[in-house]
Amino acid sequence: MKLTFWGVRGSIPTPGKHTVRYGGNTPCLELRLDDDKLLIFDAGTGIRSFGEFLINNGESVKAYLFISHPHWDHIQGFPFFKPAFIPGNELTIVGTERPEKPLNEIIAEQMNRIYFPVQLHDLKAKINFVPITEEQEIQVYDAVVKMIYVNHPGFTIGYRIEYKKKVLIYISDNEPFDAAAADSLANFEPKVKDKFRAMKGDPNQRIFDFCRDADVLIHDATYTPEEYIDRVGWGHSDYLFALRVAVEAHAKRLYLFHHDQNHSDEKVDDILKKCKKEIRSRGYSLECEAAIENTTITI
Repeated sequence: MKLTFWGVRGSIPTPGKHTVRYGGNTPCLELRLDDDKLLIFDAGTGIRSFGEFLINNGESVKAYLFISHPHWDHIQGFPFFKPAFIPGNELTIVGTERPEKPLNEIIAEQMNRIYFPVQLHDLKAKINFVPITEEQEIQVYDAVVKMIYVNHPGFTIGYRIEYKKKVLIYISDNEPFDAAAADSLANFEPKVKDKFRAMKGDPNQRIFDFCRDADVLIHDATYTPEEYIDRVGWGHSDYLFALRVAVEAHAKRLYLFHHDQNHSDEKVDDILKKCKKEIRSRGYSLECEAAIENTTITI
């Protein structure tokens, strides 16, 4: 498998001289299976550049688009994804929905004529919708994609891709679950809270188990530990928790992801340096890097 990062930033796009090296686009990943079959994860602003790349290559598109959750930074690039405007292309959009709003309406709503000049029904590509409401797995080409609810406001999904004995985990937004704090957080879904509370011992074990033996783990590392103290309940992790997930899961490679919108390239450098120091000092056998826009890795 080959994975390309098209967007690695969280919450809001951050163009400018301070984010040039790591990138300022919000989440989007391109995953190519060995036969070049295409899976896309999230449709943040990074998907616009990815679409331009596909158009410039003259590539017709038949792909699965997995949405982790419909917060703005994970869907705001979709209306600018040019392949969706071309007849003959096909996108199968996979994601969660709510009791009061199906998946197709969630995606269409940001393209309402009040907010956007082109509506979803105007797109020329064939658009399919596959709603997921519980932890489950689906066959996608020759890969198996498994899902789990993670600890983030709304019904937010982490993805596990298993293909030819390789494992990729994508968890863009996830906060360490704390039972005491959870009682006071009204914006988190009770159904998801109950899944964490049902675990014996550490409720985060359900995430550790899901990530078990990952060849590559992409995990939310938005904050420093100092920043996280004032941001409990915002739905994101600090880099030490991302490291803990990787270590508990026996992951081989960790990519710090969803870089905070206020973190410059130099700040991300510093976070990565501290992570590597922690790995050395504790004797962990773990590779760690910070995700960089427009880079490709082999899994």
